[in-house]
Amino acid sequence: MCSKQRALHNSEGFFVTIEGIEGAGKSTLASSLQKHLASEGFDVVVTAEPGGDPVAEKIRDILLDRTNIISVRAELLLFESARAQHVEMVILPALRRGCIVISDRFADSSLAYQGWARGQNVEEIRMLNDYATCGLRPNLTLLLDLPPQEGLARQQKVDRMSAENIAFHEAVRNGYLELAKCEPDRFVVIDATMESDEVLKMAIDAIEERVRQVKS
Repeated sequence: MCSKQRALHNSEGFFVTIEGIEGAGKSTLASSLQKHLASEGFDVVVTAEPGGDPVAEKIRDILLDRTNIISVRAELLLFESARAQHVEMVILPALRRGCIVISDRFADSSLAYQGWARGQNVEEIRMLNDYATCGLRPNLTLLLDLPPQEGLARQQKVDRMSAENIAFHEAVRNGYLELAKCEPDRFVVIDATMESDEVLKMAIDAIEERVRQVKS
């Protein structure tokens, strides 16, 4: 079943992920992209991790509840469980329909947060990501980059992850930048300190370029 799903996502739909530290503006960008792309006639599905599906949303509640004390390994596996549900129930069906799917966070988040920031083995996380997603990979990843102090200052709600200390969030940012450096063909790094309309323009340009490449 996984091999069939892997082939399907390459031939139908277009998968965009938005990554970045807390407060980078991921959900705002996802919403703006949906409006723009829908106005251009595209069928767009916007979703987010952890969540996007009723079961995954329940896992999200556990993960982000500040009263919960969760071990590092359990945290990683909970994120992967939510991701597996999200992919099978939301993302793959939308890609099969030929939609543009925009996900606020995806597998790179586990590499940055649980790998670089929590110190878990990155290669093991890659294997877990591959299992949870059946090998699904984004066509394009938009990385919204900004200093953690600025991102955290933008936060209106503090959850279990955003409540971590500044060193943790610096490590997350560094992890994302390393991932982008290793996969320049997939990642587009956008300066998230810019005005939102400038961020949106860069994101639209990146998506339109990649869509042309896929369709050609």
